[in-house]
Amino acid sequence: MISIKEIRENPNRISQAADAKGESIQIEKLLELDNKSRELIQDVEEKKAERNRISEKIAQLKRKGDDADGLISEMRELSLQIKEGDGALAELKEQLDNLLRWVPNVPHESVPVGDDESANELVRSWGEEPSFDFMPLNHTDLAESLELLDFTRAAKISGSGFPLYTKSGARLERALINFMLEHHGARDYSEVMTPFMALESATEATGQLPKLEEDMYRVENDGLYLIPTAEVPITNIHREEILKGSDLPIRYVAYSPCFRREAGSYGKETRGLLRVHQFNKVELVKLVHPDSSYDELESLTTDAESVLQTLGLHYRVVSLCTGDLSFAAAKCYDLEVWAPGEKRWLEVSSCSNFLSFQARRAEIRFRDKGEKVRHVHTLNGSGLATPRLMIALLETYQTDEGTVTIPEPLQPYFGGSILK
Repeated sequence: MISIKEIRENPNRISQAADAKGESIQIEKLLELDNKSRELIQDVEEKKAERNRISEKIAQLKRKGDDADGLISEMRELSLQIKEGDGALAELKEQLDNLLRWVPNVPHESVPVGDDESANELVRSWGEEPSFDFMPLNHTDLAESLELLDFTRAAKISGSGFPLYTKSGARLERALINFMLEHHGARDYSEVMTPFMALESATEATGQLPKLEEDMYRVENDGLYLIPTAEVPITNIHREEILKGSDLPIRYVAYSPCFRREAGSYGKETRGLLRVHQFNKVELVKLVHPDSSYDELESLTTDAESVLQTLGLHYRVVSLCTGDLSFAAAKCYDLEVWAPGEKRWLEVSSCSNFLSFQARRAEIRFRDKGEKVRHVHTLNGSGLATPRLMIALLETYQTDEGTVTIPEPLQPYFGGSILK
């Protein structure tokens, strides 16, 4: 959340940042409500001070045995006005908070300016595009011939967009998850296993609500949401806490299924694992000191990249432009892996710095010794999401015999070297 103080001091900057992200905000209404609120606060505080003075006078008169009825009536009237003022302040705060929920984070100055993904900038690439002496298959053909996925039977269970992993497909999925958890655990991330449902307040804290409500699955009777990413429960672990500055940075890794309605995906490629409503992901989350958050973004991205490098997959890193940046992020790198059967780049991770945006919503703060309390900065990134990772792995390591060679680092987790 952007603080009202920042909006008050830099209204043009906040408005321009929202425009760059393609978001519409009511900046004038925000400033109007803020002004009314500050005026009312001053009025209520003055009345409270006056009530305290009258209370002292009443006490003095009573000690002397003098009549204080007039002052008592005056104090009752002031108390009534204060109560009405506090009520009006609460209403103003609610209106202000509702509008603030729709104000996006401000992009960092290094973020490319542009309307959509065509303006994203290439940062670096790794590895070489694999070559074949045969026509490579795409993942759906491979999955069918090797009996790795069964979308037909899955549809009988949950409808379209929910994968059913079978035989070696299920084993490979589990292997990828376990491999990535141990890989990041060795890089100083602390593993957690979180709930897979979250309260509305928790989901709002990380910025998915209210912006992305249409893309989320809601359990109406219980007021819970199926999590779209483990970012939500992990970030909320320290909600409404004051941490020690010496404990930062805090690094978490977690596996979770992710649930997304993908309400805006009509007309997009949904074949196979390319776009599904439920998928598995290993998530990385950091809570860090504000002075080091952009250095931490670079190391977070490197940690996510290390999975692809260890598996020997050709990938690139792109810096998202303002129009492609998420609502809550100040800067984001996407990791895109090359899928030779699909003949295109597929996103497998987004590594983002949210600055204090999420921490303000979640009230996650820290205190350095001898200094005032401040909000932490939060970051997260996929490390990685499995569907498109599996696509790239199957398509990259397929053989002319119709089998798939398992990369050596993954073999102990899969329990073999060939998928056939």
